[in-house]
Order: sequence, then structure tokens, then C-alpha cells
Amino acid sequence: MKTEAIIFDLDGTLLNTLEDLADSTNFALDKLSYPPHTTEEIKSFVGNGVAKLIERAIPNGRKNPDFDKCLNIFKKHYSQNMYNKTRPYDNIINLLTELKNKNYKLAVVSNKFDSAVKELCEKYFPDLIDIAIGENEAMGIKKKPAPDTVLQVLDILKIDSLQAIYVGDSDVDIMTAKNSNMQCISVTWGFRDREFLIKNNAEIIIDKPKEIIDYLD
Repeated sequence: MKTEAIIFDLDGTLLNTLEDLADSTNFALDKLSYPPHTTEEIKSFVGNGVAKLIERAIPNGRKNPDFDKCLNIFKKHYSQNMYNKTRPYDNIINLLTELKNKNYKLAVVSNKFDSAVKELCEKYFPDLIDIAIGENEAMGIKKKPAPDTVLQVLDILKIDSLQAIYVGDSDVDIMTAKNSNMQCISVTWGFRDREFLIKNNAEIIIDKPKEIIDYLD
């Protein structure tokens, strides 16, 4: 089947959000008198949504009585500071523009909370992303690697999973694509390196955004 749509992960794939995530995590921890983490440590915590990020960052995880408070402080701080240092990776805007000009449908599916995903896409990729969906488990929609959010996108676009390709930087993305019956392209410029991706069964690995165009051509 001809590829009609490209579905992207957001953090570590289109946007380098790491420093803002680290700043908000450490802000929340400091407010509750817990020790901070290095940016490199927080890099290893991300990928499964913000609740899992805070679970990994706070001592004793969800068993910590301050867990919910820490998560709420993080969300409020991040919502107000998520544009401070976040930027698209090099050549991402060029990639999306070229894909759009080639008439591909473009979507974002992320484990970041839904309102932040929509805001970030609107700010950095206006008129380039057709649909942006984030984590919304409160509505009964399972987050990645469950296929729910990807299937939502396919339903809205009215295309089959075999007509779409998923692009991401993590093991979660590889599993999401598999669970959605979709081909996956794994990128090395994000939060996980080539060795990690190979270890987690990545089949197509690229080092530069333009290689997506080369692959499609």
C-alpha cells in the first residue's frame, strides 16, 4: 500500500524538550525538598508520559506521599515554561514542509499531556501538523505503547495502518508501531542512541531528518 501519512512522536523526535522537562522536574522536586537530577538522568526518565517521569524522579516513586503534589507542581510549572529552551531539531521544519508539499498527512502522537502537545505543535509547526494527540488517560484512552492514540489518528484520517509510518526515538515508539500494525522509523538524534534502539528491535534507523524523504522516495 502507498504511504499516505507519517505519524511522529514529539519529544526527542521533532522537538528537543529535554532541558525544559529537566528544569520543571527539578523545580517540582526542589519545592518539596527532594534532591535534583542531572539532565542526563532525566533524559533516561522520559518517554512514558509525565506521571512516569515524576515516578522515576521522586524518591520511592508512586509510593511517595508527595507524588501527586509533585506531579501537579511539575505540570503547572511546565505549562508556563515549556517554551524556554525547547526547539525543533535541526532540519525538522524543512522535513515537515517537504512532506507537506508532497501531500503526506502529518500527525503527532505523544505521551506528553494532551494540552501541551497541542500547544507545542501549534507554536512550532503551524499549518504543518494535521492532527496532534497527547496523553489523555483520564478519558479512558491508553497511552503509548498501547495503539489507542495512533488508531485515533488513523480513524480521523480515514486510512489503514499499512498506509502510515510511525517515526520515533524510543523503545516505546517501536512497540507502539508494532502494536498498531505499522512500520517504524527510529531516529538517533533524540533521547536514545543507536545501540539502545538496536537492542530494542529497531528495524529502520536514521541519523538525519532528510533520510525520511530518501526512504519514502
